[in-house]
Amino acid sequence: MDDLRVTSPAFDDGKRIPEKYGYAAENTNPPLDVDDVPAEAVSLVIVVDDPDATEPAGKVWDHWVVWNIPAERTHIPEGWTPEDAAEGQNDYGETGWGGPNPPDREHTYRFLVYALDAMLDLPQGASKDDVYDAASGHTLAKGELTGTYPA
Repeated sequence: MDDLRVTSPAFDDGKRIPEKYGYAAENTNPPLDVDDVPAEAVSLVIVVDDPDATEPAGKVWDHWVVWNIPAERTHIPEGWTPEDAAEGQNDYGETGWGGPNPPDREHTYRFLVYALDAMLDLPQGASKDDVYDAASGHTLAKGELTGTYPA
């Protein structure tokens, strides 16, 4: 499997995510750039989650699930409302972006991007598990950007 390069003009890999993107602040997604998308890719998937939530929440907390992003869209703007893609339900019980909001300490958030050789036949509001199940066998490349957010 190939590697995608995922970056953000808002923060560097492994560094602090600006406060305004948090759930209790502006609650808007940071901009993302995706490079090295394979030529045969049809769509992109973005999953933003918080594995550090396992201790306080009892599971990896899902903050954003987006699929059927056209593969040629390699820039995701800040505050993006995807009209050419589908958004799933986050663990706040909402559809769309739900920003960082760690309850106990600084957490590390993963911005995972997948390039697929297909579009996924899923309804709006599907879960991360639904997306991963549908994407099984279709992933051409994957990339990850991490950022921290203080409690």
